[in-house]
Amino acid sequence: MTRGERVAAAARALIGVPFRLHGRDPAIGLDCVGVVAAALRGAGHIGPMPEGYAIRCGNAQGYADCWQGLAPAGGGQAGDILLCRVAAMHLHLAVRTQEGIIHADVGLGRVVARPGVPPWPIEAAWQLGEG
Repeated sequence: MTRGERVAAAARALIGVPFRLHGRDPAIGLDCVGVVAAALRGAGHIGPMPEGYAIRCGNAQGYADCWQGLAPAGGGQAGDILLCRVAAMHLHLAVRTQEGIIHADVGLGRVVARPGVPPWPIEAAWQLGEG
């Protein structure tokens, strides 16, 4: 199993976890950053994760600067971390799977799997490096 496949598998294990703004503990709840953090940790990544961010932030570079140990990616492989633009000033993270994406859905109140291509433009994508 590749590191990307391990990231995707760890994200799949989070499906059904409650949504919680700034949530980092799957036992309590996760937001989109928490889903990515938990999936990366589940694949063995140890590194800092973004903290203290605003729910409405249009700065993609701010996210890119937070992810140490990740490399730019095309966004089409299982385990890729996707930064999507949901609205003009609203960015959202998701984990790519073979079937679609896994993300924290505030409207549904939980982490969900969404089949197919993401419904939002992808601003950036990263993958867990082999180092």
